[in-house]
Amino acid sequence: MEIGNIIEGHVIDFTYEGKGLLKHDNLVIFVEGALIADKVKVRIDKVKKNYAIGSLMEIIKPSRDRVPLDFELRESGGAIPLIEYSYQKQLQWKKDKIKNDLGKIAGLINVPINDTLGMDTPYRYRNHVQIPVGKIKGKTAVGFYEANSSEIVDMEGTILLPEIGNRVLELIRVWIDKFGIEPYNKRTKTGVLRHIGIRINRDNQLMVILVTGSTNIPKVSELIDLLKDENVISLYQNINKSNTSITYGRKYVKLYGQDSLVDYLGDYKFNISPNSFFQVNRSQTEILYNKAVEYLELAEEDIVYDLYCGIGSISLFIANKAKKVYGIETVQEAIEDAKKNAKLNDIDNVEFIVGKTEEVFPRMTKEGITANKIVLDPPRKGSDQDTLEAIVKLNPERIVYVSCNPSTMARDVKYLVGNGYRVMEVQPVDMFPHTPHVECVVLMSRAEK
Repeated sequence: MEIGNIIEGHVIDFTYEGKGLLKHDNLVIFVEGALIADKVKVRIDKVKKNYAIGSLMEIIKPSRDRVPLDFELRESGGAIPLIEYSYQKQLQWKKDKIKNDLGKIAGLINVPINDTLGMDTPYRYRNHVQIPVGKIKGKTAVGFYEANSSEIVDMEGTILLPEIGNRVLELIRVWIDKFGIEPYNKRTKTGVLRHIGIRINRDNQLMVILVTGSTNIPKVSELIDLLKDENVISLYQNINKSNTSITYGRKYVKLYGQDSLVDYLGDYKFNISPNSFFQVNRSQTEILYNKAVEYLELAEEDIVYDLYCGIGSISLFIANKAKKVYGIETVQEAIEDAKKNAKLNDIDNVEFIVGKTEEVFPRMTKEGITANKIVLDPPRKGSDQDTLEAIVKLNPERIVYVSCNPSTMARDVKYLVGNGYRVMEVQPVDMFPHTPHVECVVLMSRAEK
């Protein structure tokens, strides 16, 4: 296989990035924009030892699961690579992904895996976006990056945001064009805007965050005048002068309105500051957390550890059904938010501790702070080995593992199964429709001897 070769083949799977995957002469080829069961013509662009990357030249015969869109896609497909793949097929693929990872990585074949819980209307589900600002042929562009690229696709709006978010984005574009607000150039360190952050709560109130590479924003009072009639209750500047790809810098300056948004998950209120972590799909998060609570089978005498607790969302869902909850999280700001959220909801049986879970949790258990149930929601890299070892030593009767990465979940589950636990049930939840990402909740209990 050489660069420039033209090959034909059928797409057999998706990669973790949502690219089509096909095989040719025992070489795996990744192709942007190709869907499972498409017959495609592909030009080879890169050749590595174990794989190649190709560009889609032609869909010779489209998959029967490729569906026409009944709306105009006004944005990069890079953020939603499966947008033209049947939604029911997406849900099935995500279930199969979990099943395959548990089989290949954990050696677990007959685990009960429920159908993926999807959305009735799988659009406009994001309550937080960060949209890059840059230049295309000398003109200011606002839009998501094309997949695996630093090229912005200029857009009028996004199918991921509620309509009010798109209206606010359009007003910001009017302000940019009218007053010549320049994108920030990391190389020359000139210009102003790097990203536009938009947060939207359940009541369609908005917080706008202007990420800038400069300290001053020209004509900001004119922007405030445009936005305040569109339910924008808070405007912040985030100053990020770094040369990295990290969106938000450390410094926030309030330019207008309230300090925070109040948002809801179920019956619980959360103060959302400009730098708060909050799940971006509100309705599916409620489903995910309610399933975790269901799996815990909580009783009023239960003591629960919530590991990698973030801003305490799951802890609050658990608290009114348990005697005591201990939440552990490494990010100081998240713990501060968690304590505020507990107070906001009049919950006093939760204790939040800041520190690395793999250090704090084993230390607490050695000090005799015990629990009979555990819920953990680690980052994409999965749980730390020290944390897993401490779980096994504590020997809780139930473990509920909330995962955003089936591969690392399967690795961690393998360890727990090898140390006295069994998987009772897995529930996939589609948190990010039209992407290859899937969350799931895994119920584990002590194996019968």
